[in-house]
Amino acid sequence: MKPVAYPKGTAKSLSRSLRVYHGDHVRKVAMDSLYARFLRAGDLAFDIGAHVGDRISSFRRLGARVVALEPQPGPARALRLIHGRDPKVRLIAAACGDREGTATLRINTANPTVSTLSGEFVDAAHGQEGWREQVWDRELTVPCTTLDALIAKHGLPAFIKIDVEGFEAHVLAGLSQTPAALSFEFTTIQRDVAEACLARLAALGTYRFNVALGESQQLAFPEPVDGDAMRGHLRDLPHDANSGDVYALLSR
Repeated sequence: MKPVAYPKGTAKSLSRSLRVYHGDHVRKVAMDSLYARFLRAGDLAFDIGAHVGDRISSFRRLGARVVALEPQPGPARALRLIHGRDPKVRLIAAACGDREGTATLRINTANPTVSTLSGEFVDAAHGQEGWREQVWDRELTVPCTTLDALIAKHGLPAFIKIDVEGFEAHVLAGLSQTPAALSFEFTTIQRDVAEACLARLAALGTYRFNVALGESQQLAFPEPVDGDAMRGHLRDLPHDANSGDVYALLSR
């Protein structure tokens, strides 16, 4: 394939991401402790929106097999360098949504962690405190698959991590099965997306929920709560809470 010409600043932003997400030992220990609640050695995990692969690394430290999706060319190349020789990791240069085909990825060259398939996410960020400096300055057509298609090919995972910047509800719309556990990112600029995710999971099965703010890797509740309690908790968060991950556990 012809090499991709990256926009100015991409290499620098990727280098920053690698330092932030792979360089903190304390953060790694906390992350492994969190994901050990959901994964055991030999389990299968999906990482949807893998970016530079810190979650892949955590899942592998726990002994899990990983299928990881990342549609951005720069981060996908970093993933190949870090994890490409690991036979227990399958890397797929694609996005995930509610249908198979292609999708338009809006890339934030200076901060690729917030690149997104969601135009609504870009609109919601406009002018918001904490988001004013973000610019989505490039578009790219990328392959898109679904969770159901991934499950048909690789099997039902024990855990699915979804971090796709406002496209989480679309990803869950492409799921018709009930994994034992999953997480999805939320932001305070798009609480309606989190509510749509909670509603989708309620339609799939009986799930209970917990939440970790930002990159704390610390769950807020001593025990999982029901969907109504989680919905109320997310609505009550201050704007500057910014983002976090909701964890869903299937009740047996």
